Amino acid sequence: MTVGSTSVAARRPYRWAVLLLSWAAFTMTAVDRSTWGPASVAVGEHLGVSLAGLGVFATGYYIGYVISNACGGVLTDWIGGRVVISSTLFAAGGFMILFGESTSAALGIAFQACIGFFAGCDYSAGVKLISQWFRSEDRGFAMGVFMTATSLGTVIANAVVPSLIESSGWRASYHVFGVASMAVAVLCFAFLRNGTGAEREPRRLPKVGPLLRNRDLLLLGLAGFGGLWGTYGFITWANALMAKGSGLSPVQAGGVVAIFAVAAVAAKPFIGLVTDLFGGRRKVPTVLVLGSFVVTLLLFGTADSLTAYLWIAPFLGVAAYVYSPLMVALIPQLSGVRLAGSAAGVTNAFWQLGSTVVPVVLGVVFQATHSFFAAFATLAVGPLLGMLMMLAIRENRPGHSAQIAALPTIAEPAPLEGKKEG
Repeated sequence: MTVGSTSVAARRPYRWAVLLLSWAAFTMTAVDRSTWGPASVAVGEHLGVSLAGLGVFATGYYIGYVISNACGGVLTDWIGGRVVISSTLFAAGGFMILFGESTSAALGIAFQACIGFFAGCDYSAGVKLISQWFRSEDRGFAMGVFMTATSLGTVIANAVVPSLIESSGWRASYHVFGVASMAVAVLCFAFLRNGTGAEREPRRLPKVGPLLRNRDLLLLGLAGFGGLWGTYGFITWANALMAKGSGLSPVQAGGVVAIFAVAAVAAKPFIGLVTDLFGGRRKVPTVLVLGSFVVTLLLFGTADSLTAYLWIAPFLGVAAYVYSPLMVALIPQLSGVRLAGSAAGVTNAFWQLGSTVVPVVLGVVFQATHSFFAAFATLAVGPLLGMLMMLAIRENRPGHSAQIAALPTIAEPAPLEGKKEG
């Protein structure tokens, strides 16, 4: 996409429709992913899986998710965000329905891996579409709105799934959200468009070598790994840990996690807007948020009552989520718009390794220690690592985006942000 077409697209009101549909698709994959947390105990009892074994289901999902992130970003830069976001969401919804029909642990793990495999493409496709339709100086707010999907998905799942399980069984929750995902996919296919000028880009596989040699993107990958270790470790295990460790009912535990996620829904676009107003600086706010995440995880680990959990949950929710839009807004700044899909996919694939490993690690730690605090101290190691990695990123290196965009991937003018920042 040329500089001129980027500028024109960034002023069109239709860009808000792009943001809305991308957000809706990402929200549904977040709901699909978060359904496992409140449903896990019921699924385990039905399929005869131990508490420690429940982590394998989440790990199966994230294995598929990591693979699709690594490939989905490249696919998005090749064939466009519209086709990728709609087709993969439709398939993910279909496998949600099939998981609801699982009759064995092995089959369930396989279906979880398939859900993750198709769900993982929506993120990079959404980042690509938003990067095409929004200017660099407006992306903090847009990415903040887009990233509310992850926390809102947790809210919806924890608000709806426990009641669905009580009234209709755990299978109903997977059937309901599977159908909803497929419906949103149809809307995306019907109404989404790639950025102006994207149809004139050659359909050629992008070369990701320059991204893999980009020191700051690699550091961002490590930082996101640590952040998501804490965030999705909490989402995956908090319900079961509060139920087993503190005796909370599934509805009470689901309420705590829902409050945890609600707090981030407003905070994500707010922090993106603030960083836009102050020149688009993302590094220092991200470091501060990750440090707060470490502290609030440790505080939650010392709590032992429903009242204490309810007080800490909103602060933990803000800290556990608002670093993500800041990191995502950095991606096209470091890679250029042309490779934004590939860069988002590659970095998120590395981020999601934290989500892949932590369910099993946390299950082993809790099984061995039976300590609620030990589990949350294990979670806090992740954002501590992320904070240290963010400190090493060179956010304002002159000409960074222009240099990356100018590397021989596809012959076209450098993207808008490269022109402005170089």
